[in-house]
Amino acid sequence: MTRIVHIEIDDRNLPPPTPEIDQERKVAMFDLLENNSFTMPARDGREVPAGPYKLALSIRERRLVFDIKQENDEPATEFHLSLGPFRQVVKDYFQICESYFDAVKTLPPSQIETIDMARRGIHNEGARVLKERLEGKAEVDNDTSRRLFTLICVLHFGG
Repeated sequence: MTRIVHIEIDDRNLPPPTPEIDQERKVAMFDLLENNSFTMPARDGREVPAGPYKLALSIRERRLVFDIKQENDEPATEFHLSLGPFRQVVKDYFQICESYFDAVKTLPPSQIETIDMARRGIHNEGARVLKERLEGKAEVDNDTSRRLFTLICVLHFGG
């Protein structure tokens, strides 16, 4: 499979992220670039531009925009996803993350672990929704979908 070798997040119009959210974003970007699978299926009889790819994520007119270029900066494709299907899972994810960040400061490890399991479950649900929304546009593995979902969360709420 081909892969993403560069990622850019357009967060110019968002409030600065909290330190915790900024850390989540940095880890997701690092992990994504270290190991991902991203390929585009042939659509409408058109040839698929060769990877590896550069990905720019942004939100425009309440839509999530994937602007994909080849490694040499030639445009590969751009597609837009409605944010609607992500709203509830992103909201749930931020709420559980907030609980997790608070728990780490005050609760015993057993309670932190319980909250972390719930956080991972919601994160997996977000990754599943993303894979569904990407169907026919891009194919990603579960780890890539999870990391992209983290970046969508940062864009969606801005921290």
